[in-house]
Amino acid sequence: MFRRILHWLCRLILAGIFLYTGYIKLRSPLQFAAVLAGYQLFPDALILPMADYFPWIEIALGVLLLVGWKIRYVAVAACALLASFLAVLSITYFRGIEANCGCFSFEDRISLLTLGRDTLILLPALFLALTGARAARSEPAPAKTA
Repeated sequence: MFRRILHWLCRLILAGIFLYTGYIKLRSPLQFAAVLAGYQLFPDALILPMADYFPWIEIALGVLLLVGWKIRYVAVAACALLASFLAVLSITYFRGIEANCGCFSFEDRISLLTLGRDTLILLPALFLALTGARAARSEPAPAKTA
């Protein structure tokens, strides 16, 4: 029972995070593009396409987590996306570049605190990827009567 509740909580938390962060970036694509450019990691030609498509990927992951479709695969995709974000933020931070995170707002500077927060966000995705749909169906099947 506890595993099932934890499974649902992880799905709802991640879905909420992805829907919110995707919406924030979708509302202000030019600000998000400025954040991406501030990382000094991507070619200029990729900045605007990334700013256009990443919010939709986050929103799609949020919707799929809410609906519960192919949870293990969606969770693996969420892990990959979150790990990529974490890598980009870490590289930017440890290169000494003063840049905004762009995760939950465009004024949030990258710091050890934001790296820790994003690492914590990765944990529910890892849980879902490792447990998959089993946690949602952890209830025993009813006994057949003859």
